[in-house]
Amino acid sequence: ARLLTDELWNEIEPLLPKHERSPRGGRPPTDDRTVLTCILFVLKTGIAWEDLPVELGCSYKTCLRRLRVWTKAGVWQQLLLKLLTRLRAAGRLDVADVLVDAGLIKAP
Repeated sequence: ARLLTDELWNEIEPLLPKHERSPRGGRPPTDDRTVLTCILFVLKTGIAWEDLPVELGCSYKTCLRRLRVWTKAGVWQQLLLKLLTRLRAAGRLDVADVLVDAGLIKAP
């Protein structure tokens, strides 16, 4: 199965900051969709970042760098709010079913 469907990508893409090419030239940046797919692959499989297969089209260093940029830009919070809003509008989110849990006790 595809990790990043076209429908989900269309929701996420507008939230991602745009890249500016360096005036000094160099290699063009890796496509955002490829990077996000690689990030999702690591999260789904649980492999170490360093073990990310280069055949997926992105190095683990690029993934981590882009993940930091997107986190700093607040992409994940915006995406969460956007998806929760869509779920609520579709009648698929009931706040009564939400459970919040936190472990605040240090394990021995």
